[in-house]
Amino acid sequence: MSGEIDQISALGDPTRRQIVEFLANRPSSVADLAKQLPVTRSAVSQHLRVLMDSRLVSYRTSGTRHVYHLDPEGLAKLREYLDKVWEKAITEFKLAADQPAVKKRGKP
Repeated sequence: MSGEIDQISALGDPTRRQIVEFLANRPSSVADLAKQLPVTRSAVSQHLRVLMDSRLVSYRTSGTRHVYHLDPEGLAKLREYLDKVWEKAITEFKLAADQPAVKKRGKP
């Protein structure tokens, strides 16, 4: 489970979330991403390193460039974790909603 927590932590940064959103549309190089973000190429590279370490992003080499894309396996593990959390939350909500209302004494 710690891998999924690392992924959630990685997505805690707004710039990294933007990178993930851009990569969801199409694979991109550092230069392509830097053109769309208010940060330097160096900063984009650092953010990509965090996303790669958390297995949300991977890359392939195209000539002399690295082209980054979302990592389907890493995203699947994150999705599985979030689905479990969501399922538990919905189950707990249903149990609470099914409980009879308790009247408080002395209050109308």
